[in-house]
Amino acid sequence: MTATTPEARPRSARAVTWTRRRRSWARTAKAFGRSRSGMLGLGIFIVFALLALLAPLLFPASELDVTKATGPIFGPPSLTYWLGTDDSGRSVLALVVWGARISLLVGLCATVLSMVIGTSMGIAAGHYRGFRGGALDRLTDWFLVIPYLPLAIVMASVLGRSLLNIIIVIGVTSWPGTARLIRAQTLTVEGRPYLERAKALGAGNLHQMGKHVLPNVMPLVLANTTLAVSISILSETTLSFLGLGDPDAVSWGSILNSAFSAGAISQGAWWYLAAPGVCVVLVVLGFNLIGRALEDILDPYGDGA
Repeated sequence: MTATTPEARPRSARAVTWTRRRRSWARTAKAFGRSRSGMLGLGIFIVFALLALLAPLLFPASELDVTKATGPIFGPPSLTYWLGTDDSGRSVLALVVWGARISLLVGLCATVLSMVIGTSMGIAAGHYRGFRGGALDRLTDWFLVIPYLPLAIVMASVLGRSLLNIIIVIGVTSWPGTARLIRAQTLTVEGRPYLERAKALGAGNLHQMGKHVLPNVMPLVLANTTLAVSISILSETTLSFLGLGDPDAVSWGSILNSAFSAGAISQGAWWYLAAPGVCVVLVVLGFNLIGRALEDILDPYGDGA
């Protein structure tokens, strides 16, 4: 009796599915590696991520303490203070590096919350028919109609000044665009033959949405996530600049707020404003480059370049 080799043994449907998914991810990674703009954006993100992770090693937390500052007030960039000092004599470089931790943390966490809400609402609104689908669609329209920034300011004022509340505010107010995008893709998936076959075999709504719809919209979710991170970081910067962020946390927005309150413009301390501003621009640019590259790769109607 001939022994069956592992290659000759029949594989389960799940194993075949995971094999196809690994190959698909490998092709995506290879195509992303050929994208110059995508790799540039990834490089920018890695640099800032490393700065955020290594902040305690690069600059002790004591350098953020106003009472321990030893530098000149509004000192210009020099060999000792590469990005100058603030109105208390603290190193602006140390503030910017530590601020990357909060800005990236809030941006990523708020984006995850936004994507979870937006993807769930979009799939449900596209899958359900009748009253339930219409109600979810109208709820999305209601959030889209309300101006984003005033709603975020009101929610941040009501909930209070903390990092958790800022994450909740940004996540809860920035999901409608994702939901609208995912709903349109869900409607396309709903008309495919394999989903009709699943319905005929008695698959429930949760099974249809989780096993058939979600995997097909995930590439779009992934591409949209990288674009949404930049929006979340800008939102955190805006709320912190308006004084609605955590007063005990140093972020790029809080640095800009402190610079504006201390009169950096009238004092000619351009470095105090430019350093966090340039960081915000670079991070937003990096995530936008990553998102556009993934969007081109994952677009089924594009050239995959």
